[in-house]
Amino acid sequence: MRLGVLTGGGDCPGLNAVLRGLVRRGVNELGYEFVGIQNGYDGLILPDLTMPLGLAQVRGILPKGGTILGTSNKADPFNYVMKEGGKTITKDMSDVVLKRIKALKLDGLVCIGGDGTLTMAHKLAERGVKIVACPKTIDNDLSGTDQTFGFDTAVNVISEAIDRLHSTAEAHQRVMVVEIMGRNAGFLTLEGGIAGGADFILIPELPYDVEKIVAHLLEIYETRKKFAIVAISEGAFPRGGAQAVQAKADEIPGRGVVRLGGSGKVLADLLAPHLEAEIRVTVLGHLQRGGSPSPMDRVLATMYGAMVLDLVRDGKWDHMVCLRDGKLGFSPLAESRKERQVDPHGDKVRLAKSIGISFGV
Repeated sequence: MRLGVLTGGGDCPGLNAVLRGLVRRGVNELGYEFVGIQNGYDGLILPDLTMPLGLAQVRGILPKGGTILGTSNKADPFNYVMKEGGKTITKDMSDVVLKRIKALKLDGLVCIGGDGTLTMAHKLAERGVKIVACPKTIDNDLSGTDQTFGFDTAVNVISEAIDRLHSTAEAHQRVMVVEIMGRNAGFLTLEGGIAGGADFILIPELPYDVEKIVAHLLEIYETRKKFAIVAISEGAFPRGGAQAVQAKADEIPGRGVVRLGGSGKVLADLLAPHLEAEIRVTVLGHLQRGGSPSPMDRVLATMYGAMVLDLVRDGKWDHMVCLRDGKLGFSPLAESRKERQVDPHGDKVRLAKSIGISFGV
């Protein structure tokens, strides 16, 4: 069995751990051969973007962030951005991908990515490509699994950042607003905010009321302490308002999605007229994506990488590995690639409210 392997979408702690688990089991137990496809789906469209992927290549990569294969969040084979006649156009290059897979003599393809990468994988599977997948995103927003690798590491980064902001917030009696990734899902902000002891957690699933936040801030300053920490998702927005957008979908060639950002500043500007306290905004940005994966993510990623070969062995194509109720399993790509959100009535939100965390509602 000769398999191509690619990592697509945003980088994420644990990608190299997946590759290591995949290759080590595939070579040692199953006798498989692997070809590394570089820079996401670019490697199946452009020439000279493959590399050997054997035991030597995965040695020592377990603690490394990023991905040794490289990645791309713009390379969509069905809407590929390219220059033609001096103009930027999008073109369906899926036929090129099919020919490339045949030329590389691949028996199948392992795709490691989030909703965008897995959506493309499913579309290729519908065209006859034998594909299996591993779910990856720090946002933890894939419907087919309870947890994606990379999420735990990102939560650790967020909670540590909030810990550090506590001391400077207290010293200057400030309101510290921390803007956190997650797009349309608030999982990172919810768990990072709880872990970091934030006073407010603002997520896309619960549009916030500025007046309620102001009232609670005044109460904090008058009766309890002289500083506050607000954890806000990049996708959070005020009731009756809209998400803060850095770039619209049509302004980012090949992405097809908006680039969110600026929710922290929007909130700070809304709060400023009502407070005497200084407000400072910290945008964690790509710090949440980088660095060495946590032990939990190393284990989960390794298990995903090894487990995905059960799908290959059993001919269960167009599926991905997943974690359900603490057990590893499989899920169809047609259903698993969809986005999910925080349950506003779930236990974590309910219990966070019960210990005094405000969601601005």
